[in-house]
Amino acid sequence: MLRAFVLTLSATAPLRAQSTAPAPHVSLFTWEDAALAGGFIVGTFALRPVDKYFATRLQNKYNQSNQFLQKTAVGFRTIAEPGAFIIGGTLYIAGRVSKQRDMADLGLHGTEAVVVGGVFGGVLKDFFGRARPFVHPPTDSTGFDPNNWQIGRGVKAGDSYRSFPSGHTVAAFAAAAAVANETSRWWPQWKWVIAPAMYGGAGLVGVSRMYNNRHWASDVMMGAAIGTFAGNKVVRYHHRTNPTNKFDKWLLGTSINPAPSGGYSFSWLVAPAPR
Repeated sequence: MLRAFVLTLSATAPLRAQSTAPAPHVSLFTWEDAALAGGFIVGTFALRPVDKYFATRLQNKYNQSNQFLQKTAVGFRTIAEPGAFIIGGTLYIAGRVSKQRDMADLGLHGTEAVVVGGVFGGVLKDFFGRARPFVHPPTDSTGFDPNNWQIGRGVKAGDSYRSFPSGHTVAAFAAAAAVANETSRWWPQWKWVIAPAMYGGAGLVGVSRMYNNRHWASDVMMGAAIGTFAGNKVVRYHHRTNPTNKFDKWLLGTSINPAPSGGYSFSWLVAPAPR
């Protein structure tokens, strides 16, 4: 337990950053983003006709009685939420304590991406009001009904009608995109390994939500789109579009040091550390 909590303000020259040299300034949104968005939208519409097919196949007796699949689905779901917040927060705090700016940077921006994606995804959930697959299971008279939408119903009818998009998939892809973008600045030679691993894991989170009968395939595709954009935009904003923003200045310009009287001191740098 902390015995002292001392707030100090350091006006000394900032420590040299561990990151690479500043990258050229770029706009937050580009034509490549439009192309990526178009691809995700086409993919979402392409999956709409097969939503029922995938739901039916995943809910058959053999798949649902498989204990390995059950435990794996729970594990991937937990990694996305609350795992993304726990991992991000831990990296941020550990980076501040150990003065590893890149570690704190990754934790902060990864968590920010999850929050941004989650807020946007939550608005869409409320707006579209799509029924989750379990609302009309294949055992009742109607069977799966992927076409059960009602504008605004997500606000009034509760979580059972907030299927589109998948929130866990948003979180998983937001974290994956943030990690892939951040690490590509440090180890560009490894980006073709790290990015597929991160996005592959995020994709399995989406599949786990379908396996658990909580989402349709098209929910997962749109969740992947929102999460990917959230992660990409957060990292681009902080490192390429507005690298001197106040958010980073205050949250990455802090350090935690042992206080002379015991406990720890919490310090802010007046100027942001160079990138």
